[in-house]
Amino acid sequence: MTASAVAAVASITALSSLVPSLSQTVTNGASTLGTLSATNLSVTGVDGIVSWGANTVSNYNPYDTDFNGARQGPTYNFNIARGYISPDGVNRSSILINGAFPGPTIEANWGDTITVNVCNQITGPEEGTSLHWHGILQKTTPWYDGVPAVTQCPIAPGQCMTYSFLADVYGTSWYHSHYSAQYSAGVAGAMIIHGPSQVQYDYDVGPILLSDWYHQTYEQIVEEVMASPPNPLPPFSDSNLINGKMSFNCAQLTNKSQQCTSNAGLSKFKFHSGKRHRLRLINSGAEGIQRFTIDGHNMTIFANDFVPVVPYTTNVVTLGVGQRTDVIVTATGPSNSTFWMRSDLSPSCDAATHPYALAAIYYEKADTNSVPHTAATPYDDRKCGNDDLSLTTPYYNFAATGNAAVTQDLTITAHPNASNVFLFYVNNQTFRADYNAPILPLAVGGNFSYPDPEWQVYNFNTNSSVRLVVYNTFLASHPMHLHGHNFNVLAEGFGTWNGVITHPQNTQRRDTQLVQGGSPTNPAYIVLQYNTDNPGTWPFHCHIAWHVSGGLYINTIEQDALLQKRVLPPVVANTCKSWDAYSASNVVDEIDSGEKRMFARDFSLK
Repeated sequence: MTASAVAAVASITALSSLVPSLSQTVTNGASTLGTLSATNLSVTGVDGIVSWGANTVSNYNPYDTDFNGARQGPTYNFNIARGYISPDGVNRSSILINGAFPGPTIEANWGDTITVNVCNQITGPEEGTSLHWHGILQKTTPWYDGVPAVTQCPIAPGQCMTYSFLADVYGTSWYHSHYSAQYSAGVAGAMIIHGPSQVQYDYDVGPILLSDWYHQTYEQIVEEVMASPPNPLPPFSDSNLINGKMSFNCAQLTNKSQQCTSNAGLSKFKFHSGKRHRLRLINSGAEGIQRFTIDGHNMTIFANDFVPVVPYTTNVVTLGVGQRTDVIVTATGPSNSTFWMRSDLSPSCDAATHPYALAAIYYEKADTNSVPHTAATPYDDRKCGNDDLSLTTPYYNFAATGNAAVTQDLTITAHPNASNVFLFYVNNQTFRADYNAPILPLAVGGNFSYPDPEWQVYNFNTNSSVRLVVYNTFLASHPMHLHGHNFNVLAEGFGTWNGVITHPQNTQRRDTQLVQGGSPTNPAYIVLQYNTDNPGTWPFHCHIAWHVSGGLYINTIEQDALLQKRVLPPVVANTCKSWDAYSASNVVDEIDSGEKRMFARDFSLK
């Protein structure tokens, strides 16, 4: 722990009370997350409806769900625009959904159809946008996955797009912009899909979003990441937030031109003595691995990402960017207790100036402005990866993992290119997108000959399953996320995979998995496998925003023959027409991997 980080924590714990200096509107806009007025979620489903009937975690395969009888679920209207907020007391320009940070929570039942009307009102300056629904399989609607240059063109300034998709899995997740590194400016929120549970609990505390935070704008950071010559160090985050809140010590602010208010305010949560509480933990940050603890309490993990697991007890939860974990916490303290909730950006693994976030837990009879005086939980920070695979087994007994129809090795490297810009490479190729030529419409039209290798397309044709053996020669870890699937995690380690599978009869499943940092002589690896039962174009990428900017990203195509039978809705063509018109008359001033129109599109989306 650095001296400045020690001082920052000490300045909070030394307070006489936790009455904030700033209002919730100033720190977080229209969001109520992190306040005691934020309502708990239903312990059944939205409106008390149990839409899954007699289906349980143990007796029903979620991937075999028949959605023909899906009910019409919620509709949300999202306006994305710039605004000023002070999540940690430092006022900065952000990009917000409906003026809130974190963005509004989407809540639905398993099998619902979720509709979201998204309008781009970003000005001063203008830029495109899109929203990705992290972890949703999109088996019937791959065009609503929300990835510019892959499933759609960006939503142009002043334009809107309606996404409509099935809640085809259940549990805890989030949604976020997939346009450049825009989500790190605030374009993100929780997404809760109610479904069956293998554990009982009394209260659903709701989403707890854990996010590193930067005092610069995301555009400034992308410019630094893509600088020539390269910067010797990665961008360091300035704060760590729990549900969008933390208090920054203004005496440590380096940019004195920024407005800063100390003791901006911490998130607060209510516990009930003797009761079991469900916490939905989400790493919605840009870079850092989070270590989540609660002083004086253990946690029972029962789901990772959208996959229920056999419950196990721990005192720390590790989350890479994009990952989620559901835990049960039993309130074992007296009714007047107060405890610190903590989330640390890993001291060993992350680039963070002030890595420690605090929030207060108040039992039912506690003074809700009092300062907890509890000791932090020690944990092992040596592994820049997830819990050992031996600890995690899906609760549902899936079929054993056999040999895949095709195996693809993917080797991650990093070095400056010919222009002396530091980039990431997969199999010696970096990624760059063309926002005006999304891959999915091309594939549906039967065009699988892509004009530029920088689109990084791997077509697995009609193979029934794919095994990805990912080798990381870079010194830092990567949270690797696959769209359209929950993959099996077969193995992890260092060196060359020896073919041994952990829990081969029922391997861990999730949609994001950390591969640890390695070296050219001793690479780290993860081995992932999935069935190609979802015809579409699915990105596979590191979820660290700055690594994606540097090109750590590929696109996969599966079941290309069936994909050509898909019928695109008109909104895909209309969104591209609007973006074509906008980019033809406006300079799209973008420099990273997801932001380059390299040539005119040679096909029509009429």
